[in-house]
Order: sequence, then C-alpha cells, then structure tokens
Amino acid sequence: MMTASTGRKGVFRRLGLKGRTFRRSDEGAVAIEFAMLAIPFFMLLFAIIESCIAYAAEQVLDNAVDDIGRQLRTGQITAGANLPTDMNAAEFREAFCERIEIMLSCDTDKLYLDIRSFSNFSNIPVGIPREDNRAYGDLDTANFGYAPGGAGSINMVRAFYRWPIITDLIRPYITNIRPEDGSMPTDYLIVGTSAFQNEAY
Repeated sequence: MMTASTGRKGVFRRLGLKGRTFRRSDEGAVAIEFAMLAIPFFMLLFAIIESCIAYAAEQVLDNAVDDIGRQLRTGQITAGANLPTDMNAAEFREAFCERIEIMLSCDTDKLYLDIRSFSNFSNIPVGIPREDNRAYGDLDTANFGYAPGGAGSINMVRAFYRWPIITDLIRPYITNIRPEDGSMPTDYLIVGTSAFQNEAY
C-alpha cells in the first residue's frame, strides 16, 4: 500500500533522476563550441591564405622585373636607338604586363614602373619614394619615368604594385601604405627592383 510519504519519495526520486540526466546531457555542446571558435579560426585561416597569395604575387613581380631587366641589359629591348628592338613607354609597359598577368592587373592605379639610367651605381635610389617623406606615406611617382640608356649604360628598373589586403586581422601588420588620417589601411606595396649595367651590344 502506497503512503503519502512513499509517494513523495517517488516524486523526488524521479525529479532527481531527471536532474542528473539533464546535467549529463551534452547534446548541442559541439555546435556551441564550434560557434565560439569558428570566427577566429576562419579569420586566421583567411589571413594565412592571403599572406601566401601576397607572397606569391611578390615573386611574380620580382621575376618580371628580373626578366625584363635582362632583356634591357642584353639589348633585346632598347629605347630611342632607331633599332627594331626599340620600345616606347606604352610598349614597355605592355611587355611587362604580359609577365605579370597571371596574378596581377596592369591598371594604372595599381602598377607603377620607373626605368631610368644613371652615371654610376651610387646615384641609384635605394629607398621607396613616399609622399611627404612619411614612413608609411603613399607612393610618390613624381620622378618616375621611362628613360633607359644604351649599350654600356647603368640602368634601374623598378616596379611598384598596390596589393589590396582584404582580411582585417592582418591589415595593421602587413600594410605599408597607411592613410595620414589614421583610418584603416588597405594596401600592401609590393616592390621589385633591378639595377645593372648594359652589355656592349
């Protein structure tokens, strides 16, 4: 025969069992943990991928500078020499763009070329020309030109490319052009340089 005391014990026992079951239940825990970790994980993943792509783009630009510089050095490309190998600035730019089109665009607001000759190697600029000489200022292209020398001359080929950085996580660390107003920077300036003395072709 069931008494009131026995009935109460049965109710409490069932409630206790349900409480223990609730405490042991871990359904949905994985989903919650994933939701907490997914955003930083994917941000880090995208940052790694973008850094690798930017590095690959830098290699493409460097290779193009080396290749076209070699053609200038050996006389395969000339300027103002009244030879079939002569190229003007537009033709030279087109030839350079053919070497980078696998990864980079040839837009005039992205790619900047500077090809000049010098009397000696010590006169070749070694730094990046920047507006107002700020450490992270924008690129100053005022003195850029296309004036390669002839046989035996000392020449410099420089290429600059504004590579856009998309991942916010790495923008403050990888960008080297930063707005003066302190707003979020977006561009990583890729630089390729080659200095050489032309052969006596």
